[in-house]
Amino acid sequence: MHKLVAAAALVLLGVDGSPSSISNTKPSILVELFTSEGCSSCPAADALLARLHAEQPLTGEVIVLEFHVDYWDRLGWKDPFSSAAFTRRQQEYSRVFGSERIYTPQMVVDGEAELIGSDEREARRAIEKAAERSHLPLRVTARAAGAVVRLSMDAPSRPADTEPIDILVALAEDGLTSVVKRGENGGRTLDHVAVVRRIEKTGALDADAFVAQGEWRLDPSWRRANLRAVAWLQGRKSHRVYGTASATVEDR
Repeated sequence: MHKLVAAAALVLLGVDGSPSSISNTKPSILVELFTSEGCSSCPAADALLARLHAEQPLTGEVIVLEFHVDYWDRLGWKDPFSSAAFTRRQQEYSRVFGSERIYTPQMVVDGEAELIGSDEREARRAIEKAAERSHLPLRVTARAAGAVVRLSMDAPSRPADTEPIDILVALAEDGLTSVVKRGENGGRTLDHVAVVRRIEKTGALDADAFVAQGEWRLDPSWRRANLRAVAWLQGRKSHRVYGTASATVEDR
C-alpha cells in the first residue's frame, strides 16, 4: 500500500481498461522554477513563470510550479515560502545536470532540460521540444472537505522495459504576494504564482493501471480558492517526466 502522507494511506483500486499506452495527443509539460525572494535575479524568472502560466504557449497545457529554496534565507531575508524539502528536490536534479548546476533562478522543463529561469527564449524552446515527446496519460482530481483535501489519481500501467517511475503530487497556491523588507530585494513587492506548499512522493507505477486516493490536511493560511493539485510521473533514475496533470481544488 502506498502512502500519500504518514497519516493517510492511499487506497489502490484496479482499473480495468484504463489507458496505459503512450499518448500521441499534445501533452502537458511540467515547468519547475527554483527561486528565492532573497535572490535579486529571481523576480524576473518569477514573472516569466507567471507569463507561461497565463499565456499557455502550447496546444497542450504548460503546468508550472514555483519551488522556493531555503539556502538564501540566511542572507538577510527569510523567504516565507521556502522549505528545505524544495532545496532537496533541486539537489536531486544535480545527479542529472551536475553538482555545479544548483543555482537560482533555475528552471527545469519536464525533468530533462535546465536553464536560467529568466531566459524566456530558451524556456519556450525547451517547452516546445518537450512537447514533441510522447507522454503517459494521467488524471488528478482534488476536492476540499472541511480541513482536508481529498486527492484521486488515475495512474497508467508502467510501460515494459522502462525505468521505475515514481508518482509525485504537489499542492500549489496562486496569487501570493510578499513585501520584502531586507536582503537583495529589500523594498520590493513580489508576486508569485504556483507556489508549492507541499510535495510528496506517493508511490510508483505498477504493471497494472490503478486509482490512488488519499487526503492531505490543509494549512489554515492557505487560500483554498487559489490552490491547485499537480501530479506527475517521474523516472527514478533519469528524472524525466513521463506525464503531468493538474486540477483546481474544488469545494465538495
